[in-house]
Amino acid sequence: MRCDRLWKDARLATMAGDALGIVEQGVIAAADGRILYAGATDDAPRFEAVEMIGCDGRWITPGLIDCHTHLVHAGDRAHEFELRLAGASYEEIARAGGGIVSTMKATRAASEAALIDSALPRLDALIAEGVTTVEVKSGYGLTHEDELKMLRAARALGEVRPVRVCTTFLGAHALPPEYTGDADGYIAALCDDMLPAAAKAGLVDAVDAFCEGIGFSAAQTARMFDAARRLGLPVKLHAEQLSNLHGARLAAESGALSADHLEHLDADGIAAMARAGTVATLLPGAFYFTRETKRPPVDGLRAAGVPIAIATDCNPGTSPLTSLLLAMNMGATLFRLTVEECLAGVTRNAARALGLSREVGTIEVGKSCDLAIWNVERPAELVYRMGLNPLHARIWKGL
Repeated sequence: MRCDRLWKDARLATMAGDALGIVEQGVIAAADGRILYAGATDDAPRFEAVEMIGCDGRWITPGLIDCHTHLVHAGDRAHEFELRLAGASYEEIARAGGGIVSTMKATRAASEAALIDSALPRLDALIAEGVTTVEVKSGYGLTHEDELKMLRAARALGEVRPVRVCTTFLGAHALPPEYTGDADGYIAALCDDMLPAAAKAGLVDAVDAFCEGIGFSAAQTARMFDAARRLGLPVKLHAEQLSNLHGARLAAESGALSADHLEHLDADGIAAMARAGTVATLLPGAFYFTRETKRPPVDGLRAAGVPIAIATDCNPGTSPLTSLLLAMNMGATLFRLTVEECLAGVTRNAARALGLSREVGTIEVGKSCDLAIWNVERPAELVYRMGLNPLHARIWKGL
């Protein structure tokens, strides 16, 4: 059987099934960017490979997936970090004109090319750790033109780097100053103008919103979900980060791919997510950076069988994190996730949170050949270490 590339003498953590999917003596064959075979060397067909790569016993996992980022933005919020260190809360800073609106001003002033240039170092940091798929949200433009500008910049990242980019429309991220006192009017503009235009331009893979006291109400979020449904777009939600507005339940009842943050999630929300198969995307970087003390209800999520993903939430205000490896370590140390949960959280469950389970997230025949090859003795090292990048090689679409 012919193949383009074959990786031999490897140990595999395929992430297929419900565990790590370990194969101690494994081989992977790929052709035309797709996996032809992944499994035990002794069971492999006889391949004629254009290129054969010896892995010398290294571990291979699926390429990592960062399923929640705000990678495209201008400026930073280091000053707000100083204010928080002095005792100001995130909500106090936001209500004083900081927070998302601060980044909005910088993003509006930046050109599309400038947004791409500023995002590339952050993207390159993720790629250097084996990330092959990344989600990027809008939400710092908050006007028709600026939201589309952000989405175009996000799409462009996938053209200048070998990475799969999923774009999410997050116009309902914050209320722009032009609509002060008229949140319903802004939601109407999003539903009737901005989102349809972005979808028509082919720039939207999913629709998100910030359902929170300093964001948008459950009723306003439901209007966004209705607009997404009319356009045939999947939804996800920033939910229960600072309070419990029952956004996770709303998201689940709307068939959401994921509900994200979830520090204040209750049992009712967990049950709704379990029924719907909605992924719980946990963001330990934001929990750490804002010095939150209320942890997401991991035990409840486990007991209900809710799939758990982990992401960096890379953003300038509450999680300026560009290391998915560190996000895994934080998930283990701060949220008490297991090694298996952490690795599943950045592979198969992250793929599910993006609606990409048929394409990526596990090493299985027919899927895109997205791999990460590691200089580690056991998969637990990927979660255990801090500040060390053991990536040996990153493969995207077989190359």
